[in-house]
Amino acid sequence: MGLSIPVILGSVRSDRQGIKAARFIVEQLTARGHEPVLVDPLEKRLPLLDRMYKEYPAGQAPAVLEELAGLYRRADGFMIVTAEYNQSVPPALKNLLDHFLEEYFWRPSAIVSYSAGRFGGVRAAVTLRTVLAELGMPSVPSILAIPTIGTALSGDGTPTEAWIEKAGGRFLAEFEWYAEALRAKRNLGPTPY
Repeated sequence: MGLSIPVILGSVRSDRQGIKAARFIVEQLTARGHEPVLVDPLEKRLPLLDRMYKEYPAGQAPAVLEELAGLYRRADGFMIVTAEYNQSVPPALKNLLDHFLEEYFWRPSAIVSYSAGRFGGVRAAVTLRTVLAELGMPSVPSILAIPTIGTALSGDGTPTEAWIEKAGGRFLAEFEWYAEALRAKRNLGPTPY
């Protein structure tokens, strides 16, 4: 049985490269029999955080928040695609993540990071780990870091370097293990707190 996996993209820049990494991950997840859904902040256009979803009276949250809350509640795990902005995560990603909390609980996350340079966004991934853990969706141990994103993937997300597909396969297998294990545990019943 496939997993339901929101793929949360973090960039809204006009010349963003992360969309290529998101397309790669969506394609790989689909090929493995899962149900990925791209969550693009450029399309969702969430306002800067004023109220979290849970702070709205029932039925009064903006439609986009209701849509995302439903998607997140059905999720078995989350794939986060982040750039590195000044050794941290893009503001659009942080804003997108911060609108929710309980909807993430007891689901793993996995980080795909990228950059124009050789480090592949790993400094953003390190920062992001603490945020994801605090939100209740701790990240799996591995990350998929893609350096030189401008040439590493084509516009449709096809790798131009063989190592990306191989590393992506190992990365996704690890994520699947965690997502399936936590799904089984959630299916046993209520959480202890």
